[in-house]
Amino acid sequence: MVYRENKKNGDNLSQLGFGCMRFPRNMAKIDQEKTNKLIAMATDLGINYFDTAYIYPGSEEALGQALASDGRRSQINIATKLPHSFCKENEDFDKVFNTQLKRLNTDWVDYYLIHMLSSPESWQHLESLGIVRWIENKREEGKIRNIGFSYHGGRSAFLSLLDVYDWDFCMVQYNYFDEYNQAGAGGVKEAYKRGLPVFAMEPLRGGMLADKMPENAKRVLLGADGNRSTAEWALRWLYNQPEVTMALSGMSTTEQLKENSAIASTAETGCLSDAELSAYKDAVDALKGLVKIPCTACGYCIPCPKGVDIPTCFSSYNESYSQGLISAISQYVQVTGLTGLTHTDASNCISCGKCLPLCPQGIEIIDELKKVRRRMKTGAIKAVMKAAGKVMRIR
Repeated sequence: MVYRENKKNGDNLSQLGFGCMRFPRNMAKIDQEKTNKLIAMATDLGINYFDTAYIYPGSEEALGQALASDGRRSQINIATKLPHSFCKENEDFDKVFNTQLKRLNTDWVDYYLIHMLSSPESWQHLESLGIVRWIENKREEGKIRNIGFSYHGGRSAFLSLLDVYDWDFCMVQYNYFDEYNQAGAGGVKEAYKRGLPVFAMEPLRGGMLADKMPENAKRVLLGADGNRSTAEWALRWLYNQPEVTMALSGMSTTEQLKENSAIASTAETGCLSDAELSAYKDAVDALKGLVKIPCTACGYCIPCPKGVDIPTCFSSYNESYSQGLISAISQYVQVTGLTGLTHTDASNCISCGKCLPLCPQGIEIIDELKKVRRRMKTGAIKAVMKAAGKVMRIR
């Protein structure tokens, strides 16, 4: 494993961090036995940073149980996040934080983030509730080692947030498709210039830059080097940059963990040639016309009150353009349960709007689900007609 120094405090951090939002599940419940094995394997492979959040269902508890059974708490860094929208008064900071310590089976958090801090105004509201003094108290007590924030939004607000507090680190969505989106390369370089470690989330953009990559974009990268997987291409783009301290990947299988760890054990700053960097630009050009809904499958929008599996609906919709309508319809029917008793498809949406403020990408989810419903319904009819035509010809 390659490690990069946190120049703010001297920590050596594995350049691959373990994102704990996508732990393996058995139906809706996290599979604790599989999670324990993944965490143990990750630490054996040299990963020393595990990132979770208060709002990831069951994640903090599962990580806490895994680390308790592993016995290596002092050797790794735990990161979790404060959902600031839940905090209406000063006492709420402790309510949330104490719950997190209990869930995580720990007395301290190594890297604590203000979750999805969106603007200087949001920080000012937290200041009015006394968060600065609260952070100072937790530092003095040894319960928080480093304080940072995670961010989804434009570059301008990100640069302003760098000035509102003496942060220890920051986390942004960053990958080669989003090089100029959100905080972007400009924001990453500015944070680095100020000495802040930068942790990159969504390095594979919810799988769009890995197993879900459209074939035409995939051919561009594999044509440049067929010995690398699309996931390796995506991770190497980040590791090539000295400004990126760590790439956070949500790994739910041992295969994903082994592959990503192997990449992080060989890729270093400056590992890409000019020709390889040019291939990324060609791949982005190929991708842009096929991604209709910029969903990263982060899951913040679910659970939906009516059970709509929003990320899956959007994934199927995007694949209907990149992989073909009939193939996407087949997937959509299977994964949203349209052949079973429980349906999680777009038609269940009642436009309640609960999901809208939760989406880091600012997607107009209700409107997009209507598009999914129209396209998939039309596609399903076409698929049935095509199948019926084949039957008629056979007869």
